[in-house]
Amino acid sequence: MTFLKRRKAAKGSEENLKHQEVEKPKMKASTSNISIIGRVGLKGITFLVGGLAAVFLGLLTSVYVATLHENDLWFSSIQEVEREISFRTECGLYYSYYKQMLQAPTISQGLNELMYDNKTESRRTINLLKRMNIYQEVALSILYRILPIQNYLEPVYFYLYAIFGLQTIYVISMYVTSWLLSGTWLSGALAAIWYLLNRIDTTRVEFTIPLRENWSLPFFALQIMAITYYLRPHLKPLQQRLSLTLILTSTFLFCVTWQFNQFILLIQALALFSLDCLDMVPGRQITSLYLVQVASLLLVCILQFNNSMLLGSLFLSFIFAALTVKCLQENLKTGGLIIRVAKLVLHLGLVFCLTALTNNTIKNLLGLESDEHIFKFLRAKFGFGETRDFDAQLYLCEEAFGLLPYDTFQRLSKTLVFPSYILVLFFTMIIAVLVAIRNLSYSSRIQITAVKDEQVTMLKSDMAYNLVHNLLFGLLALSTMRMKYLWTSHLCVLASAGICSNHLWSLSLKAIHLYSPQRVRVMRFAVPVLMFLYLCHEFWPKVMAELSDLREFYDPDTVELMNWIKTKTPKDGVFAGSMQLLAGVKLCTGRTITNHPHYEDKKLRERTKQIYQIYSRRSPEDVYNILRLYGADYILLEDSVCYERRHSRGCRLRDLLDVANGHVMDGPGENDPDLKPSPYQRFCDEIKSNQPPYTTYFARVFRNKTFHVYRLKKKKDAPY
Repeated sequence: MTFLKRRKAAKGSEENLKHQEVEKPKMKASTSNISIIGRVGLKGITFLVGGLAAVFLGLLTSVYVATLHENDLWFSSIQEVEREISFRTECGLYYSYYKQMLQAPTISQGLNELMYDNKTESRRTINLLKRMNIYQEVALSILYRILPIQNYLEPVYFYLYAIFGLQTIYVISMYVTSWLLSGTWLSGALAAIWYLLNRIDTTRVEFTIPLRENWSLPFFALQIMAITYYLRPHLKPLQQRLSLTLILTSTFLFCVTWQFNQFILLIQALALFSLDCLDMVPGRQITSLYLVQVASLLLVCILQFNNSMLLGSLFLSFIFAALTVKCLQENLKTGGLIIRVAKLVLHLGLVFCLTALTNNTIKNLLGLESDEHIFKFLRAKFGFGETRDFDAQLYLCEEAFGLLPYDTFQRLSKTLVFPSYILVLFFTMIIAVLVAIRNLSYSSRIQITAVKDEQVTMLKSDMAYNLVHNLLFGLLALSTMRMKYLWTSHLCVLASAGICSNHLWSLSLKAIHLYSPQRVRVMRFAVPVLMFLYLCHEFWPKVMAELSDLREFYDPDTVELMNWIKTKTPKDGVFAGSMQLLAGVKLCTGRTITNHPHYEDKKLRERTKQIYQIYSRRSPEDVYNILRLYGADYILLEDSVCYERRHSRGCRLRDLLDVANGHVMDGPGENDPDLKPSPYQRFCDEIKSNQPPYTTYFARVFRNKTFHVYRLKKKKDAPY
């Protein structure tokens, strides 16, 4: 009996063991499921926290720049005319069309006045929707009219809040781009904070609000974000289609809001072209991006009534050449290193030659001369021959179109963004060069496919694009300070993405034989956190001091001038003067003007040069006849222009006019031997003497410490 009991007990024990062995895998599976659920839950929480941080930082930036604008001008308490004067130069011109649309009896009549405008350029009817990128002003004015907000929100604030609100889109786009590149939202937060702390070099939205770039750059950042996502590996077809749709939409909005869109797209297309040549991004994706860019620009062209300047752009000619040569050279990516390099050189030569040929053909067929001043400026700037061209010299003499100043790098270094950028750029470029050499070394696509996973490990397509994009726009910024805002914001993105990149930290630690997954995790999170602490300690007091610095707009002479024009001159009076001042006259008084700062038209440039003879050494009769030719009734003379000291000799406006007229310049210094002394005194100075023959043609009707206004007298023998 005892034996039987023992046998039964042993048998039961064996069955229990078997049962436990059967249950063990089930327990493991259950634990694995819990782990997966935990990871999914953690990703969801991370995504939620990162998303909320992005929205918070975007809104914070908008509120910050809006507060600075209010504090600097005391905008809420100054007169309406002072608010409008604060929109300096071309900013005032653009805002005037928003105001004009709101004052029109109906929306359709307002649109009709814009399409048949005869107040922006006297004695000339132009289509403003075709010539200028003002669809944003049209859209905002229509929204303001149809939304029930007129009773509690002034039109100017609706305009301001729209532009400041775009800063939210700008910062969120930068944030997400950095997040996509690095894999952690910490990098996005670092990029946003760097953008804010380096505000002097990353944006000028708070003091040049209606400027076209403040409308367009947020959409450009959104486009870069969408391209970065599109170039990520292993996207599903639906994800690719959605990202291409976002790229199309953002590119269209970027193009329709800035007249320099074609030049920015050209640089972006060159970045994509170089990635295609070095096989860093699949050719199919490059072609898709080309077509999306072209479609966006053509849509804008249609919306701007077949704007010929867009049709004759270098960008469209380059895309046509790149796609054509690519089809003709189907075996470009075959052969050894030397053969492929030789083919690549031939490919580049064919593309650029075909681009030049296509562009010249289109411009000759369409008779395009709208952008010739830009190419004259570029040729002179980069040493391809000196020029006396008045328009090119206007650009060359402006500090904004000079080289990027050294103090820019000093300011960027104080926030640690520039040193971080240099380190990231150094490591990433080494990797990119190695990948490019390896890609060119393979003789067939089969070999390239065999190492595809290794290439992705070394340099992903999205990082490769952002690297080349940043390099090209960095070169543009170094050569032309005015364009630094296209580079510095993306510099923040690339630097933060590199600092928080698991990939770059892994490669760096492997290079010095200190790699371990734990060290990588520590470095990619500890370094940005330490930077956050440093930035908070160093810059928080400065930000608080900046926010507490209260100022007030003060320009009594200009206010007096505008009020005098509105009350003492006929509504159909025509005013001549400097481009910058006339933009304010157009906005504040609604009077007709002879010229304006939107310079992308050859006839306007010729007209401006003629109007500016009021600051040259010409006879009063010559100046009178020129002004009458353009229908001017009044001339506005500024002492700051007539006796300009801001620029050095040779770059003052009066110097540019003297040289263009063949006259020697004022003051001590050398003159070209072919320049001759003018027989007349400087018009803007001599007219103040109120002596004949000036009093024969002009009568002074207003003056203060800054401005002098003269009315043109009627003469029977004056040409019209």
